[in-house]
Formats: sequence, structure tokens, C-alpha cells
Amino acid sequence: MIPSGSRYVALGSSFAAGPGIRPIVHPPAGRSGNNYARLVATELGLELVDVSYSGATTAHVLDTPQDEAPPQLDVLTPETALVTITVGGNDLEYVGTFLRGSFLNTVAKPATILGRRVANRIRARVSYLKDDAAYQTVTDSLTRVVEKARERSPEARILLVDYLSLVGPATRPRLDVPLNEEQLPSIAMMADGLAGAFAKAAAASGADLVAASAASREHAIGSAEPWTTGFTLRPSYLGGHVSYHPNAAGMRAVADLILETLRT
Repeated sequence: MIPSGSRYVALGSSFAAGPGIRPIVHPPAGRSGNNYARLVATELGLELVDVSYSGATTAHVLDTPQDEAPPQLDVLTPETALVTITVGGNDLEYVGTFLRGSFLNTVAKPATILGRRVANRIRARVSYLKDDAAYQTVTDSLTRVVEKARERSPEARILLVDYLSLVGPATRPRLDVPLNEEQLPSIAMMADGLAGAFAKAAAASGADLVAASAASREHAIGSAEPWTTGFTLRPSYLGGHVSYHPNAAGMRAVADLILETLRT
């Protein structure tokens, strides 16, 4: 277990930051005061440095500034005792593809008034498939993130925390998400490829793997107790939420998985 008072650095994209989960403590990053890093730090009494940032890619963690934020690895020090990493989905445009497809299909419904050809043209603007090289690139990038983190913080325990499942056995096309029977399996395949990249990177780098994807399959969209949000066009001021992202229950679940990993 990480001793109380130790320095904990959280790196990653929106699935680490927690946009839409109140309170938002850093609006530009969409960073929540109740994301998994905050929950873990509170539980263990750790000194948290959370630089997770919505929209981040592995490049933003490694060496590329994002908005006003420097590369995330810059905050690591030799005194860091714990590092968690959730990034890579944006390298594949994973959630972005899901969002664009859902938006275009939703827009295409009223467009059928103008004719089926117009509606189909709108739906055809999203490519759902990635080749093996794309997943290997994410694997290599995640491996490099761990290696660079270990150079900066050689005594730290490093955890690769993969993405909560958006699609699971209970997710129904057209009913739970606005994708059809051909599109939805492609999103599930992309999620499997992303989870595989995390597993391979963990094996290659020696980092611990927190497999949130596997633990959450029964809590995907359409389940009785989902850990992620569904799709909406409604803005937050009208009761909407951030689509296809962890909800508060999902963040709590990921925090518990991390705590379980640290205790073993």
C-alpha cells in the first residue's frame, strides 16, 4: 500500500478527468473533484497532483502541450510514489467516433423527410473501423508513457487504468444508443482493441493493469446500473450530461478497482 502523505500523480484524458461529474474544479480540463484520482487520494491520504485533461492524447502526456497545459509528464518527480494513466482513446478517436455517429444518426432521422438518400448520406460520414496498426501505435505509445514515467519517478508504482466499457451485453442498438446493428458492433470492436492495447502495454512495460473495461461490461449503457452515460443532445443547463463518459458511480467503481490493486 502507498503510505499516507505520498505524492500521487494522475495522468490522462477525460475518462480520468471526469467532465460532467460535479464539482468541476478545473473547467478548461473538464476535471472533476470527484474523479477516481480524487477518490483514491482521499481514501489513502495522498498528496494529489491531477493533470488529467479532457481531449488529451498520448502525445499530450508525453511531449505536446494542450491548451495552456504543458505535457503531463512534466509534473512527475523522483518523490512521486503513485502514477495512474488513462489515455489512448483519443488517439483512436474512440469516443469521438461514437459521438459523431450518434449525432449524425439522430440528425438523419428528421432528414428522412428530405428523402432516404439524404439521410443515408449523412450517416455515411463516420468510419467506425481501425486497422491493427492503429492499435499497435496506441500500445507502443502507452508503453513509452510508462517508460518515461519510470525514468522521472523510478520509485513510483505505475498503474495503467483502461477505459470503462460503454457497450456491453445489455446495450441495444437504436434503443439504448442511436447506432444501428452494423455500427454498434464496430464500436465494441474498437473498445476491445483499446483494452487490448492497455493489456499489451502493461505486459511490455511492467506496469500494473487496472482492467476497468472488463469489470464494467455488465454496467455498460443499457444495463440496470450503468457506470457511463448515454447519448444526449440536451445541454447541461437543461438537464443534459456529457455523453459517453463515466458517471459518478463509474468513477467510484474505478477508484475501488485501483484501491483493490494497490492492496494486492
